Amino acid sequence: MRETRDDDDDGRDRHPRDRGARCCIQYFIPYCFFRNDDLNRARPPRSKISIIFLLAVLSAAVISISWAIQRLNAPYLCIKDGITLHCPHVKEPPSLWENPFSATTSWKACAERQEGIQSDVPDEDNTNGYIFIHAEGGLNQQRIAICNAVAVAKIMNATLILPVLKQDQIWKDQTKFEDIFDVDHFIEYLKNDVRIVRDIPPWFRDKTELFTSIKRTVKNIPKYAPAQFYVDNVLPRIKEKRVMSLKPFVDRLGYDNVPQEINRLRCRVNYHALKFLPHIEKMADTLVSRMRHKNGSSNHFMALHLRFEKGMVGLSFCDFVGTRAEKALMALYRLKEWPRRFKDGSHLWALALQKRKEGRCPLEPGEVAVMLRAMGYPKDTQIYVASGQVYGGQNRMGPLRSMFPNLVTKEDLAPKPELDEFRKHVTSLAALDFLVCLKSDVFVMTHGGNFAKLIIGFRRYMGHRLKSIKPDKGLMSKSLGDPYMGWATFKEDVIVTHQTRTGLPEETFPNYDIWENPLTPCMCRT
Repeated sequence: MRETRDDDDDGRDRHPRDRGARCCIQYFIPYCFFRNDDLNRARPPRSKISIIFLLAVLSAAVISISWAIQRLNAPYLCIKDGITLHCPHVKEPPSLWENPFSATTSWKACAERQEGIQSDVPDEDNTNGYIFIHAEGGLNQQRIAICNAVAVAKIMNATLILPVLKQDQIWKDQTKFEDIFDVDHFIEYLKNDVRIVRDIPPWFRDKTELFTSIKRTVKNIPKYAPAQFYVDNVLPRIKEKRVMSLKPFVDRLGYDNVPQEINRLRCRVNYHALKFLPHIEKMADTLVSRMRHKNGSSNHFMALHLRFEKGMVGLSFCDFVGTRAEKALMALYRLKEWPRRFKDGSHLWALALQKRKEGRCPLEPGEVAVMLRAMGYPKDTQIYVASGQVYGGQNRMGPLRSMFPNLVTKEDLAPKPELDEFRKHVTSLAALDFLVCLKSDVFVMTHGGNFAKLIIGFRRYMGHRLKSIKPDKGLMSKSLGDPYMGWATFKEDVIVTHQTRTGLPEETFPNYDIWENPLTPCMCRT
C-alpha cells in the first residue's frame, strides 16, 4: 500500500476508465473559461470584483476536481491513516459467495470404500510383518503421514500399528491418536484395505527397542520414494524382523511413482477414515452456527487462513514493511534460527526482491484487505480468522481490521470455559480451525502449507460448490509495485485473474500434490 499520491502520473494511465476523467478536465476547463467573450471585455470597477470572485470560485472548483481525478488515479485509492486503511466501495458481484463455474464441471468423489467386496487383507498369521511410524509435525503434517502409512502398509501387505503422534517441540503437545481421531471408525473403515492394530503385538516384549534400537528402524527411505522401493528394500527387512519402525517418515512416499489405487487409498484415509472425535465435530458445528447467525439472521461468512506468524515471516526470507528496528530484530532472529541460509546477510535483499517478484512471499494482512475489497467483499463481511499470533500484533492487523471490522477467532466466538477442554491438547484447537474453515462459505488462503492445501483439497473433493480462493501472489506483487496503476485496472485484474482460482478440480499432472488437488486418482466423471 502506498500513501495517497498528489502528483500526476504523466499520462501513463493503465485503463480507459482511468483516462476518461482526466480527458473531461482537459475539455471542461477551456469550455468554462473561454466560452463567453464578455469575459474579455472591459468592465466597470464594480464588476471587476465580481469577475475576480467568479474566477476564484472556478479556480477552486477546478483544483478540487483535479485533486479528485488524481485521487481516482492513485494506486488502489487506498488511503493509509496510521494503521487504518480506506479503500473505495466496490459493487458486490452476484457470484461473491458461490463458485460461479462449479456447475460446468462434471466430477464427483469416488474414493470411498466399496461395499460387498471380499477383502484380501491377510490375517495375523499371514501378514508380512508390522510397521510402526511416528507422525511428526503439526496436525496437518501428521494427517498426511497417517495417510502415507496406510498406503505403505498396503504396498507391502503388512499390518499397521496405530501411528503415534510425535510430541511437538514448540507447543510441547502430547496428544495421542485417540485424543483427536475416532480410532474405532478408522480401523473399521479401512478393514478391507489394511489390517490395523491399536498396539504393538503382545509377543513383542521389549517395546522400548522399537523406539530406540537402530536394528528395528528403517532409516534409508528417500523422499518421495516409489512403491517399488518399499517392495525391494523395506519389505525384506520387515519379513526378517517381523516388527520395524520407519523413521523419518515425512514425505517418504511419492505420487506419480505409485499405483493409482494406492493414491486412491490415501484419499480414502484422508476424506473418509480420519474423523475427528464427536465432541470436536460438535464444537466446530457450534462455532459455524454462531458465525452464520452473528447478525441475528442467517448470513454468509468467510474463513481466512492468515499465515503471518513470526516463524513464517522469518522462514520466508522476504522483506516486509516495517521500521528499521523491526527489520534489525528480524535479521537477528533469522541469523539465530537459520544461520546457514542467513550467512552474512549480504545476499538477502536480492533474494527478497526475487521471491516477492515470483509471488513466493506471504501476503500481509493489509494486502489481503485490498485484494478482498477489489473482489467486491463489503465492509460488513463476517470473517473467521484461523491463524497463530500475527507478527507485528494489532499494528499489523490494523489495516485489515479497519476495512473488515467483523474479524473473529474461535476465542471470540466461544467463552473460555467452552474451550478449556480443548486447551488440554493444542491439536484439538487446530482441529476446530480446520473444521470451521472446511465448512465456511468462502475459504481464503494467504500462503502455502499443509493446512491450506488440505482444506482446498477437501472442499474440491466434497463437491467444489464452495469457493476456495488461492491468491495469485505474483499478480499482487506486480500490482502493488506499480505506482501508475489505477484502482479500476487493479480491480479488474484481480477479478479476472481469480475467476479460475476458486477451488475447481484441475487436471493432475506428474508430481502434483494430491492433497490439494485430488482429481485424477480420487474423483470420477459424473
